[in-house]
Amino acid sequence: MKSGLGNRISKRFEALRAKSRTALIPFITAGDPLPEATVALMHALVEAGADLIELGVPFSDPMADGPVIQHASERALAKHVGIAQILQWVRAFRERDANTPIVLMGYVNPIEIHGIERFARDASEAGVDGMLIVDCPIEEDATLQPLRDAGLQRILLTAPTTSDERLAQAVAAAEGYLYYVSFAGITGASHLDAGEVERRVRDLRTQAKVPVAVGFGIKDANGAAVIGTFADAVVIGSALVSRLEGSASSDEACSRAREFLSPIRKALG
Repeated sequence: MKSGLGNRISKRFEALRAKSRTALIPFITAGDPLPEATVALMHALVEAGADLIELGVPFSDPMADGPVIQHASERALAKHVGIAQILQWVRAFRERDANTPIVLMGYVNPIEIHGIERFARDASEAGVDGMLIVDCPIEEDATLQPLRDAGLQRILLTAPTTSDERLAQAVAAAEGYLYYVSFAGITGASHLDAGEVERRVRDLRTQAKVPVAVGFGIKDANGAAVIGTFADAVVIGSALVSRLEGSASSDEACSRAREFLSPIRKALG
């Protein structure tokens, strides 16, 4: 295991907890809107207040994602963005930023094609801290043991429809943070009932040994501020990806990212 790998996530949450501050976790699709903008865009997100970054691995059949992120994946794949290139971008990001945690979010298939053990080694060496694999249920968690062996923390998902039995399994196995999907649906939808989410998240936080992040359906500073009153972290993806779409240059993408994220960071305190 790479020395210190995976500690970035827990260290960041410890630092935020000491300041009574809610973590802001933006999601972008690697390679979108422009492959050459990805590293600069990651730095721009940090400059605008990101505490962690979720970097989406483009996939041809992203079943959990709504149209915005599906189209972002399609655009990235059309430009031949794949795991090897994404890990090169993470390495380049680490040349200037050794502290911001990076979580890759995606699906099993691209990892299996790369080779799970090879991927685990390559991701570890590149400076990835965690993995959120949307379509690997906890019952098949042993398949991804090489990721843990390489020091990559496994970020697990729970949802309003998660059974008590599976919730207990997720709480016991979660590393880094636990990602609570705010409603049963796809990314980018708008069925957020903040009162119900609060009730479930407060209950989940009493059980979980790791921080609880809330994502899906959070679109702006007002929505983030509401969730930030009871969650350890707010994840915002589709609204950001939509804002970045169509950027004609790296500078424009970075400018859009800062303009979008800064008010959300301010709203969270």
